[in-house]
Amino acid sequence: MPPDAEATAERVFAALADPTRRAILAALAAAGPATATDLAVRLPITRQAVAKHLALLAEAGLVTAEPGERRRVRYRLDSAPMRVAQQFLAALARDWDGPLDALKDHLDRGS
Repeated sequence: MPPDAEATAERVFAALADPTRRAILAALAAAGPATATDLAVRLPITRQAVAKHLALLAEAGLVTAEPGERRRVRYRLDSAPMRVAQQFLAALARDWDGPLDALKDHLDRGS
């Protein structure tokens, strides 16, 4: 995996490590683009806390900010970094499949 892809995957995993950020992403996935205020109404945290989490999600590339009406910023999901993280996990799984299959075969022969 190219170094920039590894860095992207690392940022995605760090962003997803927090349950509040996962809840924000789930809310955006369910209802579409929203402002920090919209999200604060749906989640049990303040608008300021939502804004901080959105900034981290934006750094990871998982959301993009787009200008809205009356200087309100709306956040939209961006799935491209998530696909990079999925590719990283798929490659990791492939690396484990061979050794795990060999171990299973060895254990099955020993029984």
